[in-house]
Amino acid sequence: MDRLDSVTFFQFTNEILSTAIVIITASMLLYNITRHVRDRVTRASSILLGCVTISYIGDVFIALEPSKPQALENWFRFQWIGLAIIPAAMFHLSDALLATTGRVSRGRRRRASRLLYAVGAVFALASLFTDTIVKSLVEKPTWHMKPGSLFLVYTAYFLVAVGFAVFNVVRARRRCLTTHTRRRMTYLLAAFTTPAWGLYPYSLLLSIFFDDVGTLSNAWIWLVFNIANVAVLAMLAFMAYPLSFFGTHQPDRVVKAELLEFMLRGPVTGTVVLAAIQIFAEATSVLGIEGQQFISFAAVTVVLCMQWMFTVIMPRLEGWLVYTHDQEQARRLQTISERLLTRADAAQLHEAILAAVCDQLRVPTAFVASIGEWGAHLEQVVGRIPEEDRAATEEILTNGFSNGNDHNPLPDGLKRSGRYFSWRSFWLVPLYSKEGEENTLMGIMGIWGRTAEPNLNAEEEDTLNALVQRSIQVLMDERLQRRIFSTLGELIPVSSTTLQRTNVSTFGQVSIKSEKIEVEQNRLTDSPEFIDLVRDALRDYWGGPKLAESKLLELGIVDHAAKTDGNRVHALRRVLVDAIERLRPEGQQNLTKAEWILYNILEMRFIQGRRVRDVALRLAMSNADFYRKQRVAIEEVARIIAETEQRLLETNQAQLQADSNDSTLVPADA
Repeated sequence: MDRLDSVTFFQFTNEILSTAIVIITASMLLYNITRHVRDRVTRASSILLGCVTISYIGDVFIALEPSKPQALENWFRFQWIGLAIIPAAMFHLSDALLATTGRVSRGRRRRASRLLYAVGAVFALASLFTDTIVKSLVEKPTWHMKPGSLFLVYTAYFLVAVGFAVFNVVRARRRCLTTHTRRRMTYLLAAFTTPAWGLYPYSLLLSIFFDDVGTLSNAWIWLVFNIANVAVLAMLAFMAYPLSFFGTHQPDRVVKAELLEFMLRGPVTGTVVLAAIQIFAEATSVLGIEGQQFISFAAVTVVLCMQWMFTVIMPRLEGWLVYTHDQEQARRLQTISERLLTRADAAQLHEAILAAVCDQLRVPTAFVASIGEWGAHLEQVVGRIPEEDRAATEEILTNGFSNGNDHNPLPDGLKRSGRYFSWRSFWLVPLYSKEGEENTLMGIMGIWGRTAEPNLNAEEEDTLNALVQRSIQVLMDERLQRRIFSTLGELIPVSSTTLQRTNVSTFGQVSIKSEKIEVEQNRLTDSPEFIDLVRDALRDYWGGPKLAESKLLELGIVDHAAKTDGNRVHALRRVLVDAIERLRPEGQQNLTKAEWILYNILEMRFIQGRRVRDVALRLAMSNADFYRKQRVAIEEVARIIAETEQRLLETNQAQLQADSNDSTLVPADA
């Protein structure tokens, strides 16, 4: 490779590296401002990353060599917006780091930071509109600016600000007492000066002391530029790791996993795609292919290959970097989350099993219902069963098979036929699970009857038995994992509240005056499904999956009631009862007066747990009229709960506003 080829190669790699630095710094900036923007370290580091991004954007456009010298000079001056502010941003970040370890500024560092920003703004304006900092665009050996009369003043400002910034970070590292915090602060200290030495305009400094700088070898100059850019690229990516732990209450493994995912699928992918585009643009002339078409195809191919590769290697990378030997519990939880059978998963499996039953037996409708202490609940239906028939089906199954006992006197309309039962137009198949030496009734499968009595041939019997076993397994898994979800539902709010209330930073900052917990407005009451959630909770009032797993457990009034009851499910029952009682008219209960209808329906149907037919008969109304008025009554209960939740939210916000000035930060070693 001759001299001209080496210069071209180094210029080409410099362009790629400069653009890669822009991608990484801009990505880190976006990552910061979308996570913990209220944290002071995050804000200060975002300003620093913004300055680096501005400076290297100028480098990218300079490398493109605009045809007009004036445009080239404008980009050189544009770079100085970042160069002028970087020293102040570094001091600001060092002050934030020192304050995070408990050494809160008494005012001097804050005033110094504001003064440095003001000086930096003056230098930025002077660079843009005057020749006092930079002047006289020169082409040899590469395009660069000559220093102005105040360039050495800028250098003094640069050295003083960066020197004090490094001193503050050293002090912050000394104040870190734990192994983790000291190690992270060491990482940060190692990468902290990267923006300073990576961006300082050395060419201007050389122009002051060497008059023959224009005679230097182009190849050596571009080689130095590339080495500096590689170092800056590596150190900036390295600096993202310790900075990601500031301002978060999440466990370290969660932060590491998020950062790893973001860096691989964001900056790394963007950088590789950019390099591929640049390389393929040069290769099209060799291949004899239309450049634009080939580059588009190549870019898409690289993106797809990168995403496929990350999907393949991500579990191994997480094993090495995130879920290490001391995170075995987290690894198990991750495995459980991948294998859990959610209600949606169970519904899909039930639907597939029932569809197979209908296809094999040539019937239009089938259903499966779970049986528990709370009674029967229809899990899935294939075909069509009207709403009023669904309620009647759940009622007859509850009366005939509740508590796992199908040997009691059967309700009217329910008949036994061998291992099967008949009810209306359905054959009913009990679903038993083997637990030890006892059989436990898990549910009932209903099949539209072709005849009054089941008449399956041997092949149909074998097929049905196989599908029944699959349905039993789904019900068993669903019941087991329902208990897991119930436990997790109790654990997650407690653990997240504990993390928020401790208010202890891993770097030593402690809140001792008040427990400021942000209360975000609960939008559950505004969702279209809110009324359906209330209806489901009322139907399972005495126990069932739609009560134990209801989203209503997330309401603030339920959390408030749980402080007394100690159990969120019991607290939700109390919230429902209180809402129903607010619909009760004054005076003695009456079954005939119109103003008592809504309360009577709710109290008799859900609190007393009576059957629909009995309630409708006592209130002297048809089933259709009953269901219509029941819907109105449930809507009223939902309205009352929503109003109560809103009042509690307003009360909490007012309390937080009153206590907003009670939080004081003190160092951990005070």
